[in-house]
Amino acid sequence: MKRKSLLSFMLILFISGFAFSQTIEQYLEKGDSLYKSFDNEGALNVFLEGDEKYPGNWEILWRLSRTYTDIAEHLPTSTSEQEKAQLAMYEKAVDYADRAIALAPGESVTYLRRAIANGRIALFKGVFSVGKVVDQVKADCEKAIELGTGGNEVQGVAHYVLARTHDKISDKWSVARAALGLGWADYDIGIEHYKKAIELYPEFMMIHVEYAKALMEEDEWVQAKQSLETALKCPIIDEDDSKLLIEAEELLAEVNKKIKK
Repeated sequence: MKRKSLLSFMLILFISGFAFSQTIEQYLEKGDSLYKSFDNEGALNVFLEGDEKYPGNWEILWRLSRTYTDIAEHLPTSTSEQEKAQLAMYEKAVDYADRAIALAPGESVTYLRRAIANGRIALFKGVFSVGKVVDQVKADCEKAIELGTGGNEVQGVAHYVLARTHDKISDKWSVARAALGLGWADYDIGIEHYKKAIELYPEFMMIHVEYAKALMEEDEWVQAKQSLETALKCPIIDEDDSKLLIEAEELLAEVNKKIKK
C-alpha cells in the first residue's frame, strides 16, 4: 500500500513538473507581454530564465538585447559610477545582439537591435568621437533593410534609426565629418528614410516627432506642423511616449508661432 502511494505521489510530481515546464514560446509570450506593459525588469527576468533553459536561442537573445538597452536608457547618470553602469549595460546589449546575429544572420531584427544598442553607446560617448561605432549603426540598419524580414514594425524602426543617424551626423560641417570618416551622412537621405519609416510604421509617435524636428531645422514649418499633429494622435507604444506627447505639444506651439509670423 505504501509502495503504491509513493509511486502515485511520484507520478503526480512528474505530471505537475511537465505541466509547469514552460516552452520557449511561452517564455517569449510572457516576456513580450511584460515588455509591452513597460515592465522591463520583469521582462528581463523572464528572458534570462528562458535563456538559461533554452541556451542559444536567437529569439530570446535579441529580446535580451532590447531589454538591456531599455533598462540602461532609464538608469540614473548623476555620478561617474552610474555612467559606467549604464555604459556596461549598453555593451551587454550589444553582446546579446552579436550572439543573436551569429545564430540568425538572416533576421533583420538582430541587426536592428545591435544598431540601436550601438547608437546608444555613440550618444553616450559622443557620436563624433566614435566614428567606427556610428559606421556600424549605419551598416546594421542597411543590412536589416536589405534582408527585409520582421514585418513593418522592424523595417519601419530600421528606416527610422538610419534616418536619425543621417540627420544628426549631417548637422556637423561636412569637411569635419569627412575627416572623421562620416562624410556619408546626408540630410536629404535622412528625410527619405523618415518618410519610409512613417509609411511602414505610422503609429510610432517617435518617428513623427523626430521627422518634425528635422523639418524644423530647414524651416519647413507647415510640414513639421502636420507631422506633430499626427504624432499627437498616435497611441502610447513606447514607455517614453507620455513624455514625448508633451514635447510634441511644445514643438507644435513653437511651429504655430512661426507659421503665424
